[in-house]
Amino acid sequence: MARLPVYHRVLAQLAEAGVSTVSSEELAQACGVSSAKLRKDLSHLGSYGTRGVGYDVRFLAYQISRELGLTQPWGVVIVGAGNLGHALVAYRGFASRGFAIVGLLDAHPDVIGQRLGSPDTQIVVRPLADLEEVVSAGGAHIGVIATPAQAAQDVCDRLVAAGVRSILNFAPTVLSVPEGVEVRKVDLAVELQILAFHEQRRADSADAGDPAETQTRPFDQKSLGEAINA
Repeated sequence: MARLPVYHRVLAQLAEAGVSTVSSEELAQACGVSSAKLRKDLSHLGSYGTRGVGYDVRFLAYQISRELGLTQPWGVVIVGAGNLGHALVAYRGFASRGFAIVGLLDAHPDVIGQRLGSPDTQIVVRPLADLEEVVSAGGAHIGVIATPAQAAQDVCDRLVAAGVRSILNFAPTVLSVPEGVEVRKVDLAVELQILAFHEQRRADSADAGDPAETQTRPFDQKSLGEAINA
């Protein structure tokens, strides 16, 4: 599942470049995976490749977008109009990938009423008190939390109560949600800590005179991320 968006992005780039067909080896290399893994992944979607020819780029991109639920636009509401929220609204890649920002909310009186975003797609910051109305009127299915940690759980609870079942959390805190609600957490500090860990390992290995140690000792990045979050 996590690799499908990568395949879709690369296929979209190939289509934009005028490429009509691509082999599994070429596509795998562009996506940074082995051709065997790519073929196994795509086999779960159906049989779309032709031996000796490869994959039809646009057709495979459509099949993946259908599997990802991107053949229809998904309404997104963003809570938090600070630097991060501002950057998210200004990002032009959402619309081309099937996401429409239908609301931007904040509790600070200084930003309420401001128009944020790119010149052609600006959106007015609404007060946090309007959250339920914005979700309902905009048909929002996905909520993005870009608030300080102390406000995140309350915002999450209100999003869930308003009917949002998919949440992307940028706040540096773990959210508690009921069963049936999907939360994806993005913590840039944790990712930097993981990279710092790898840098320290390489430095320690070099000091010990064993530059190959990083290749010989397997490491579970997910486990470290979970440990740091805990």
